[in-house]
Amino acid sequence: MKENYCLQAALVCLGMLCHSQAFATDRRSHLRPSFHGHHEKGKEGQVLQRSKRGWVWNQFFVIEEYTGPDPVLVGRLHSDIDSGDGNIKYILSGEGAGTIFVIDDKSGNIHATKTLDREERAQYTLMAQAVDRDTNRPLEPPSEFIVKVQDINDNPPEFLHETYHANVPERSNVGTSVIQVTASDADDPTYGNSAKLVYSILEGQPYFSVEAQTGIIRTALPNMDREAKEEYHVVIQAKDMGGHMGGLSGTTKVTITLTDVNDNPPKFPQSVYQMSVSEAAVPGEEVGRVKAKDPDIGENGLVTYNIVDGDGMELFEITTDYETQEGVVKLKKPVDFETKRAYSLKVEAANVHIDPKFISNGPFKDTVTVKIAVEDADEPPMFLAPSYIHEVQENAAPGTVVGRVHAKDPDAANSPIRYSIDRHTDLDRFFTINPEDGFIKTTKPLDREETAWLNISVFAAEIHNRHQEAKVPVAIRVLDVNDNAPKFAAPYEGFICESDQTKPHSNQPIVTISADDKDDTANGPRFIFSLPPEIIHNPNFTVRDNRDNTAGVYARRGGFSRQKQDLYLLPIVISDGGIPPMSSTNTLTIKVCGCDVNGALLSCNAEAYILNAGLSTGALIAILACIVILLVIVVLFVTLRRQKKEPLIVFEEEDVRENIITYDDEGGGEEDTEAFDIATLQNPDGINGFIPRKDIKPEYQYMPRPGLRPAPNSVDVDDFINTRIQEADNDPTAPPYDSIQIYGYEGRGSVAGSLSSLESATTDSDLDYDYLQNWGPRFKKLADLYGSKDTFDDDS
Repeated sequence: MKENYCLQAALVCLGMLCHSQAFATDRRSHLRPSFHGHHEKGKEGQVLQRSKRGWVWNQFFVIEEYTGPDPVLVGRLHSDIDSGDGNIKYILSGEGAGTIFVIDDKSGNIHATKTLDREERAQYTLMAQAVDRDTNRPLEPPSEFIVKVQDINDNPPEFLHETYHANVPERSNVGTSVIQVTASDADDPTYGNSAKLVYSILEGQPYFSVEAQTGIIRTALPNMDREAKEEYHVVIQAKDMGGHMGGLSGTTKVTITLTDVNDNPPKFPQSVYQMSVSEAAVPGEEVGRVKAKDPDIGENGLVTYNIVDGDGMELFEITTDYETQEGVVKLKKPVDFETKRAYSLKVEAANVHIDPKFISNGPFKDTVTVKIAVEDADEPPMFLAPSYIHEVQENAAPGTVVGRVHAKDPDAANSPIRYSIDRHTDLDRFFTINPEDGFIKTTKPLDREETAWLNISVFAAEIHNRHQEAKVPVAIRVLDVNDNAPKFAAPYEGFICESDQTKPHSNQPIVTISADDKDDTANGPRFIFSLPPEIIHNPNFTVRDNRDNTAGVYARRGGFSRQKQDLYLLPIVISDGGIPPMSSTNTLTIKVCGCDVNGALLSCNAEAYILNAGLSTGALIAILACIVILLVIVVLFVTLRRQKKEPLIVFEEEDVRENIITYDDEGGGEEDTEAFDIATLQNPDGINGFIPRKDIKPEYQYMPRPGLRPAPNSVDVDDFINTRIQEADNDPTAPPYDSIQIYGYEGRGSVAGSLSSLESATTDSDLDYDYLQNWGPRFKKLADLYGSKDTFDDDS
């Protein structure tokens, strides 16, 4: 490469040299006076006549990237005035003058002192002037010229991106455009072929190609399959100098991905799927899954499943799980092992989206056979009916058969069934059921008027597996029996005006009555109203049946008088239409009242006639006052009696109850609350005889207790206590309740002293404890410890 650069530089320099010589020859051959007709004043004020200049500035050329040992000669400035005696001085100014470009002020040679880069700056504009060396007087007007940097091929092509990514559908035709890559060259495109690029493919053949001039990448092979290879790596080269030898190059990588098209139909990996389902499974439960494989991806790989044939289309269904692309077979209706034990389905899997371009690849669907076996399960019993309705007459005798429920085991084993009633639905236990045959019977009479319908639930369970249980509702209708007699529908009361007339009152009834019957309509209306047979010819009133379940009560005569009789009680018999009919006698109260001339009621009170008998209002008030005074006297008497009531016991301070005190450990002694000495067990009042209570009379003569207290050393305390307890229990004159006090410690201050052995060794007591030997086995330990002082001294 370096040799190429050197050769190119030598050729350029040779060309520049020839060009400079030609230019100088041409310039000298065309010298003209620098100024035509121009006058210039000298120092003495004389006017100098100058001839027109005969040289013309053109652009100079300097090759870039020159790295020789000496500065590069760019060109030479020379004026026709210069005679070579050194009196003319050349001056250079402008861009890069003095730094990049320097001039020999005598010869006018211009050199470049630095290496130039055309890509940084392509040309420089300079000003040249010739002046008198001694006076610096311009001999030529300033003239502008250009130094142009000559390009060399020193920049390789560069792509816009280091890597490219592109997509192209699989199965694309040959020549399908994939992507265009573009490179640039910093060299001068107007000079030579340094910037003329040519594209070529280094890697990725034979799958892809690239257009040499445009950089467009195209497919080169037909029917590229994504499922076989999805991604390709292609390397593209861009070379300058028109692609010829010696040119510089650059590369880029292109990753090309084949996108999916629906060119593959779904396919089941097997021809038959085996599944099973329990007969105890509920609708909606999953039975199994099938999956058709489709190598396509995305929407091209979506598969939907359907049942297209089979004897289980009514009982099973299939749905699509789009996350796993599986067909989920589910139970649609319950299956029965005893009815049918196996089913067969034909399931089809098909693509959701089909590309018409590839329809020739075949039908984009596939079918498979799914065989489902029904597994036996221990099922609960099944009632022959979803619910039962039975009837029974009210007041039927206990044990009457109401009806029967029947269940069977649907399993092949046909286990025996036991029946029972859910007692939460029969809290009053009106019914019982035979556990073997399911017959329901009554346990007590039923009352339709209280409850017309009774709803219970019956369980049926297998004998060998009580957990297998079924439940059925049973509605029991209580049929009506004519067991209720009709009664007045309301508490009727009639009123009739007193009159001196002997003729009956008007045809208007005194009162219209109706009846009510708790029985059903079949055993109730029609009601029949009549008078009892014994007063069928009642002289005062009569009853007329209206034949519409009502009746009217009429007066047979006139002349009713309150002085003679102000109240009449009329019995009326009401019969219903049941079989056999029921009847009841109801009493109608009819009052005789005072009326005005128009027959309106004024008063039904008999007070006015009573007052006329000789009692005035003042007399009634006096009677009432006497009654109040008597009541006050009675209240005062009762109050005084309560205040003077004597106590139940003659001497309350002598009401000493026998107490049993149990000591389990040391305590507070007599300082304890409510505690006192064992001596209180012996009633001091009973020593001299028994004093009975005044408020209670003994039913039998009570024998007085012994009057003398036994000596301590001759009494068995256990017997003593038991005796006192028995006396207290059998003493009818004792206080109502015995009081038993239990103490968990002995206490301090007891007259008996401490019974503890902690201080026994240091106690100087003179008490004699020999009597403990006579207190029974419970005090044997104390008797051994304290019963013989001499023995204790000897042992010590």
